[in-house]
Amino acid sequence: MKFLLKLSGLFDALNERVGRAVMWLILAAVLISAGNAVARKAFHMGSNALIDLQWYLYSGVFLLGGGYAFLKNVHVRIDFVSSRLSARGRSWIDIAGILVFLAPFCWMLIRMSWPLFVKAWQSGEMSQNAGGLIRWPVYLLIPSGMALLLLQSVSELIKRFAFLRGLIPDPLAHVPAGNGASAATPAGDPEAC
Repeated sequence: MKFLLKLSGLFDALNERVGRAVMWLILAAVLISAGNAVARKAFHMGSNALIDLQWYLYSGVFLLGGGYAFLKNVHVRIDFVSSRLSARGRSWIDIAGILVFLAPFCWMLIRMSWPLFVKAWQSGEMSQNAGGLIRWPVYLLIPSGMALLLLQSVSELIKRFAFLRGLIPDPLAHVPAGNGASAATPAGDPEAC
């Protein structure tokens, strides 16, 4: 189980790095959008390539940020149900949800989107907008984002099983506002999580 927990840590670190990098795409998209809008209104000139780039950047945020959202436990959850369950009950529900819904969904999207990317790569598919960008980079975001989410789902499975075996604290314990310690972290032991 130690090897699996190390593997989980690697997947967590990967999604942490990608998530932090993806945050900068939001700023880039906003700056490009604002610059293009100013150029259109003030100078009567704009760029369809910049509009496409803005769309690509937003796509990158949402597709590549899914694994990070799952890592940080900020994804959509039915809290009024899960808050009534014990920590063990929440873990079992998460395990079932990952195995029955999330992992198969990610795998299906990877398998369906990869040929789309390959076809766009080989054909050099371009945006339908005049002066638009090539399409393969945005098509590559789909299998890449789903692969990151799938890796994070494996990590979360490992953590849920480790918790159920009593090897780690509850990975779903919420961090109380105002301090950096998790409710499941023993006092004075910040390395416990």
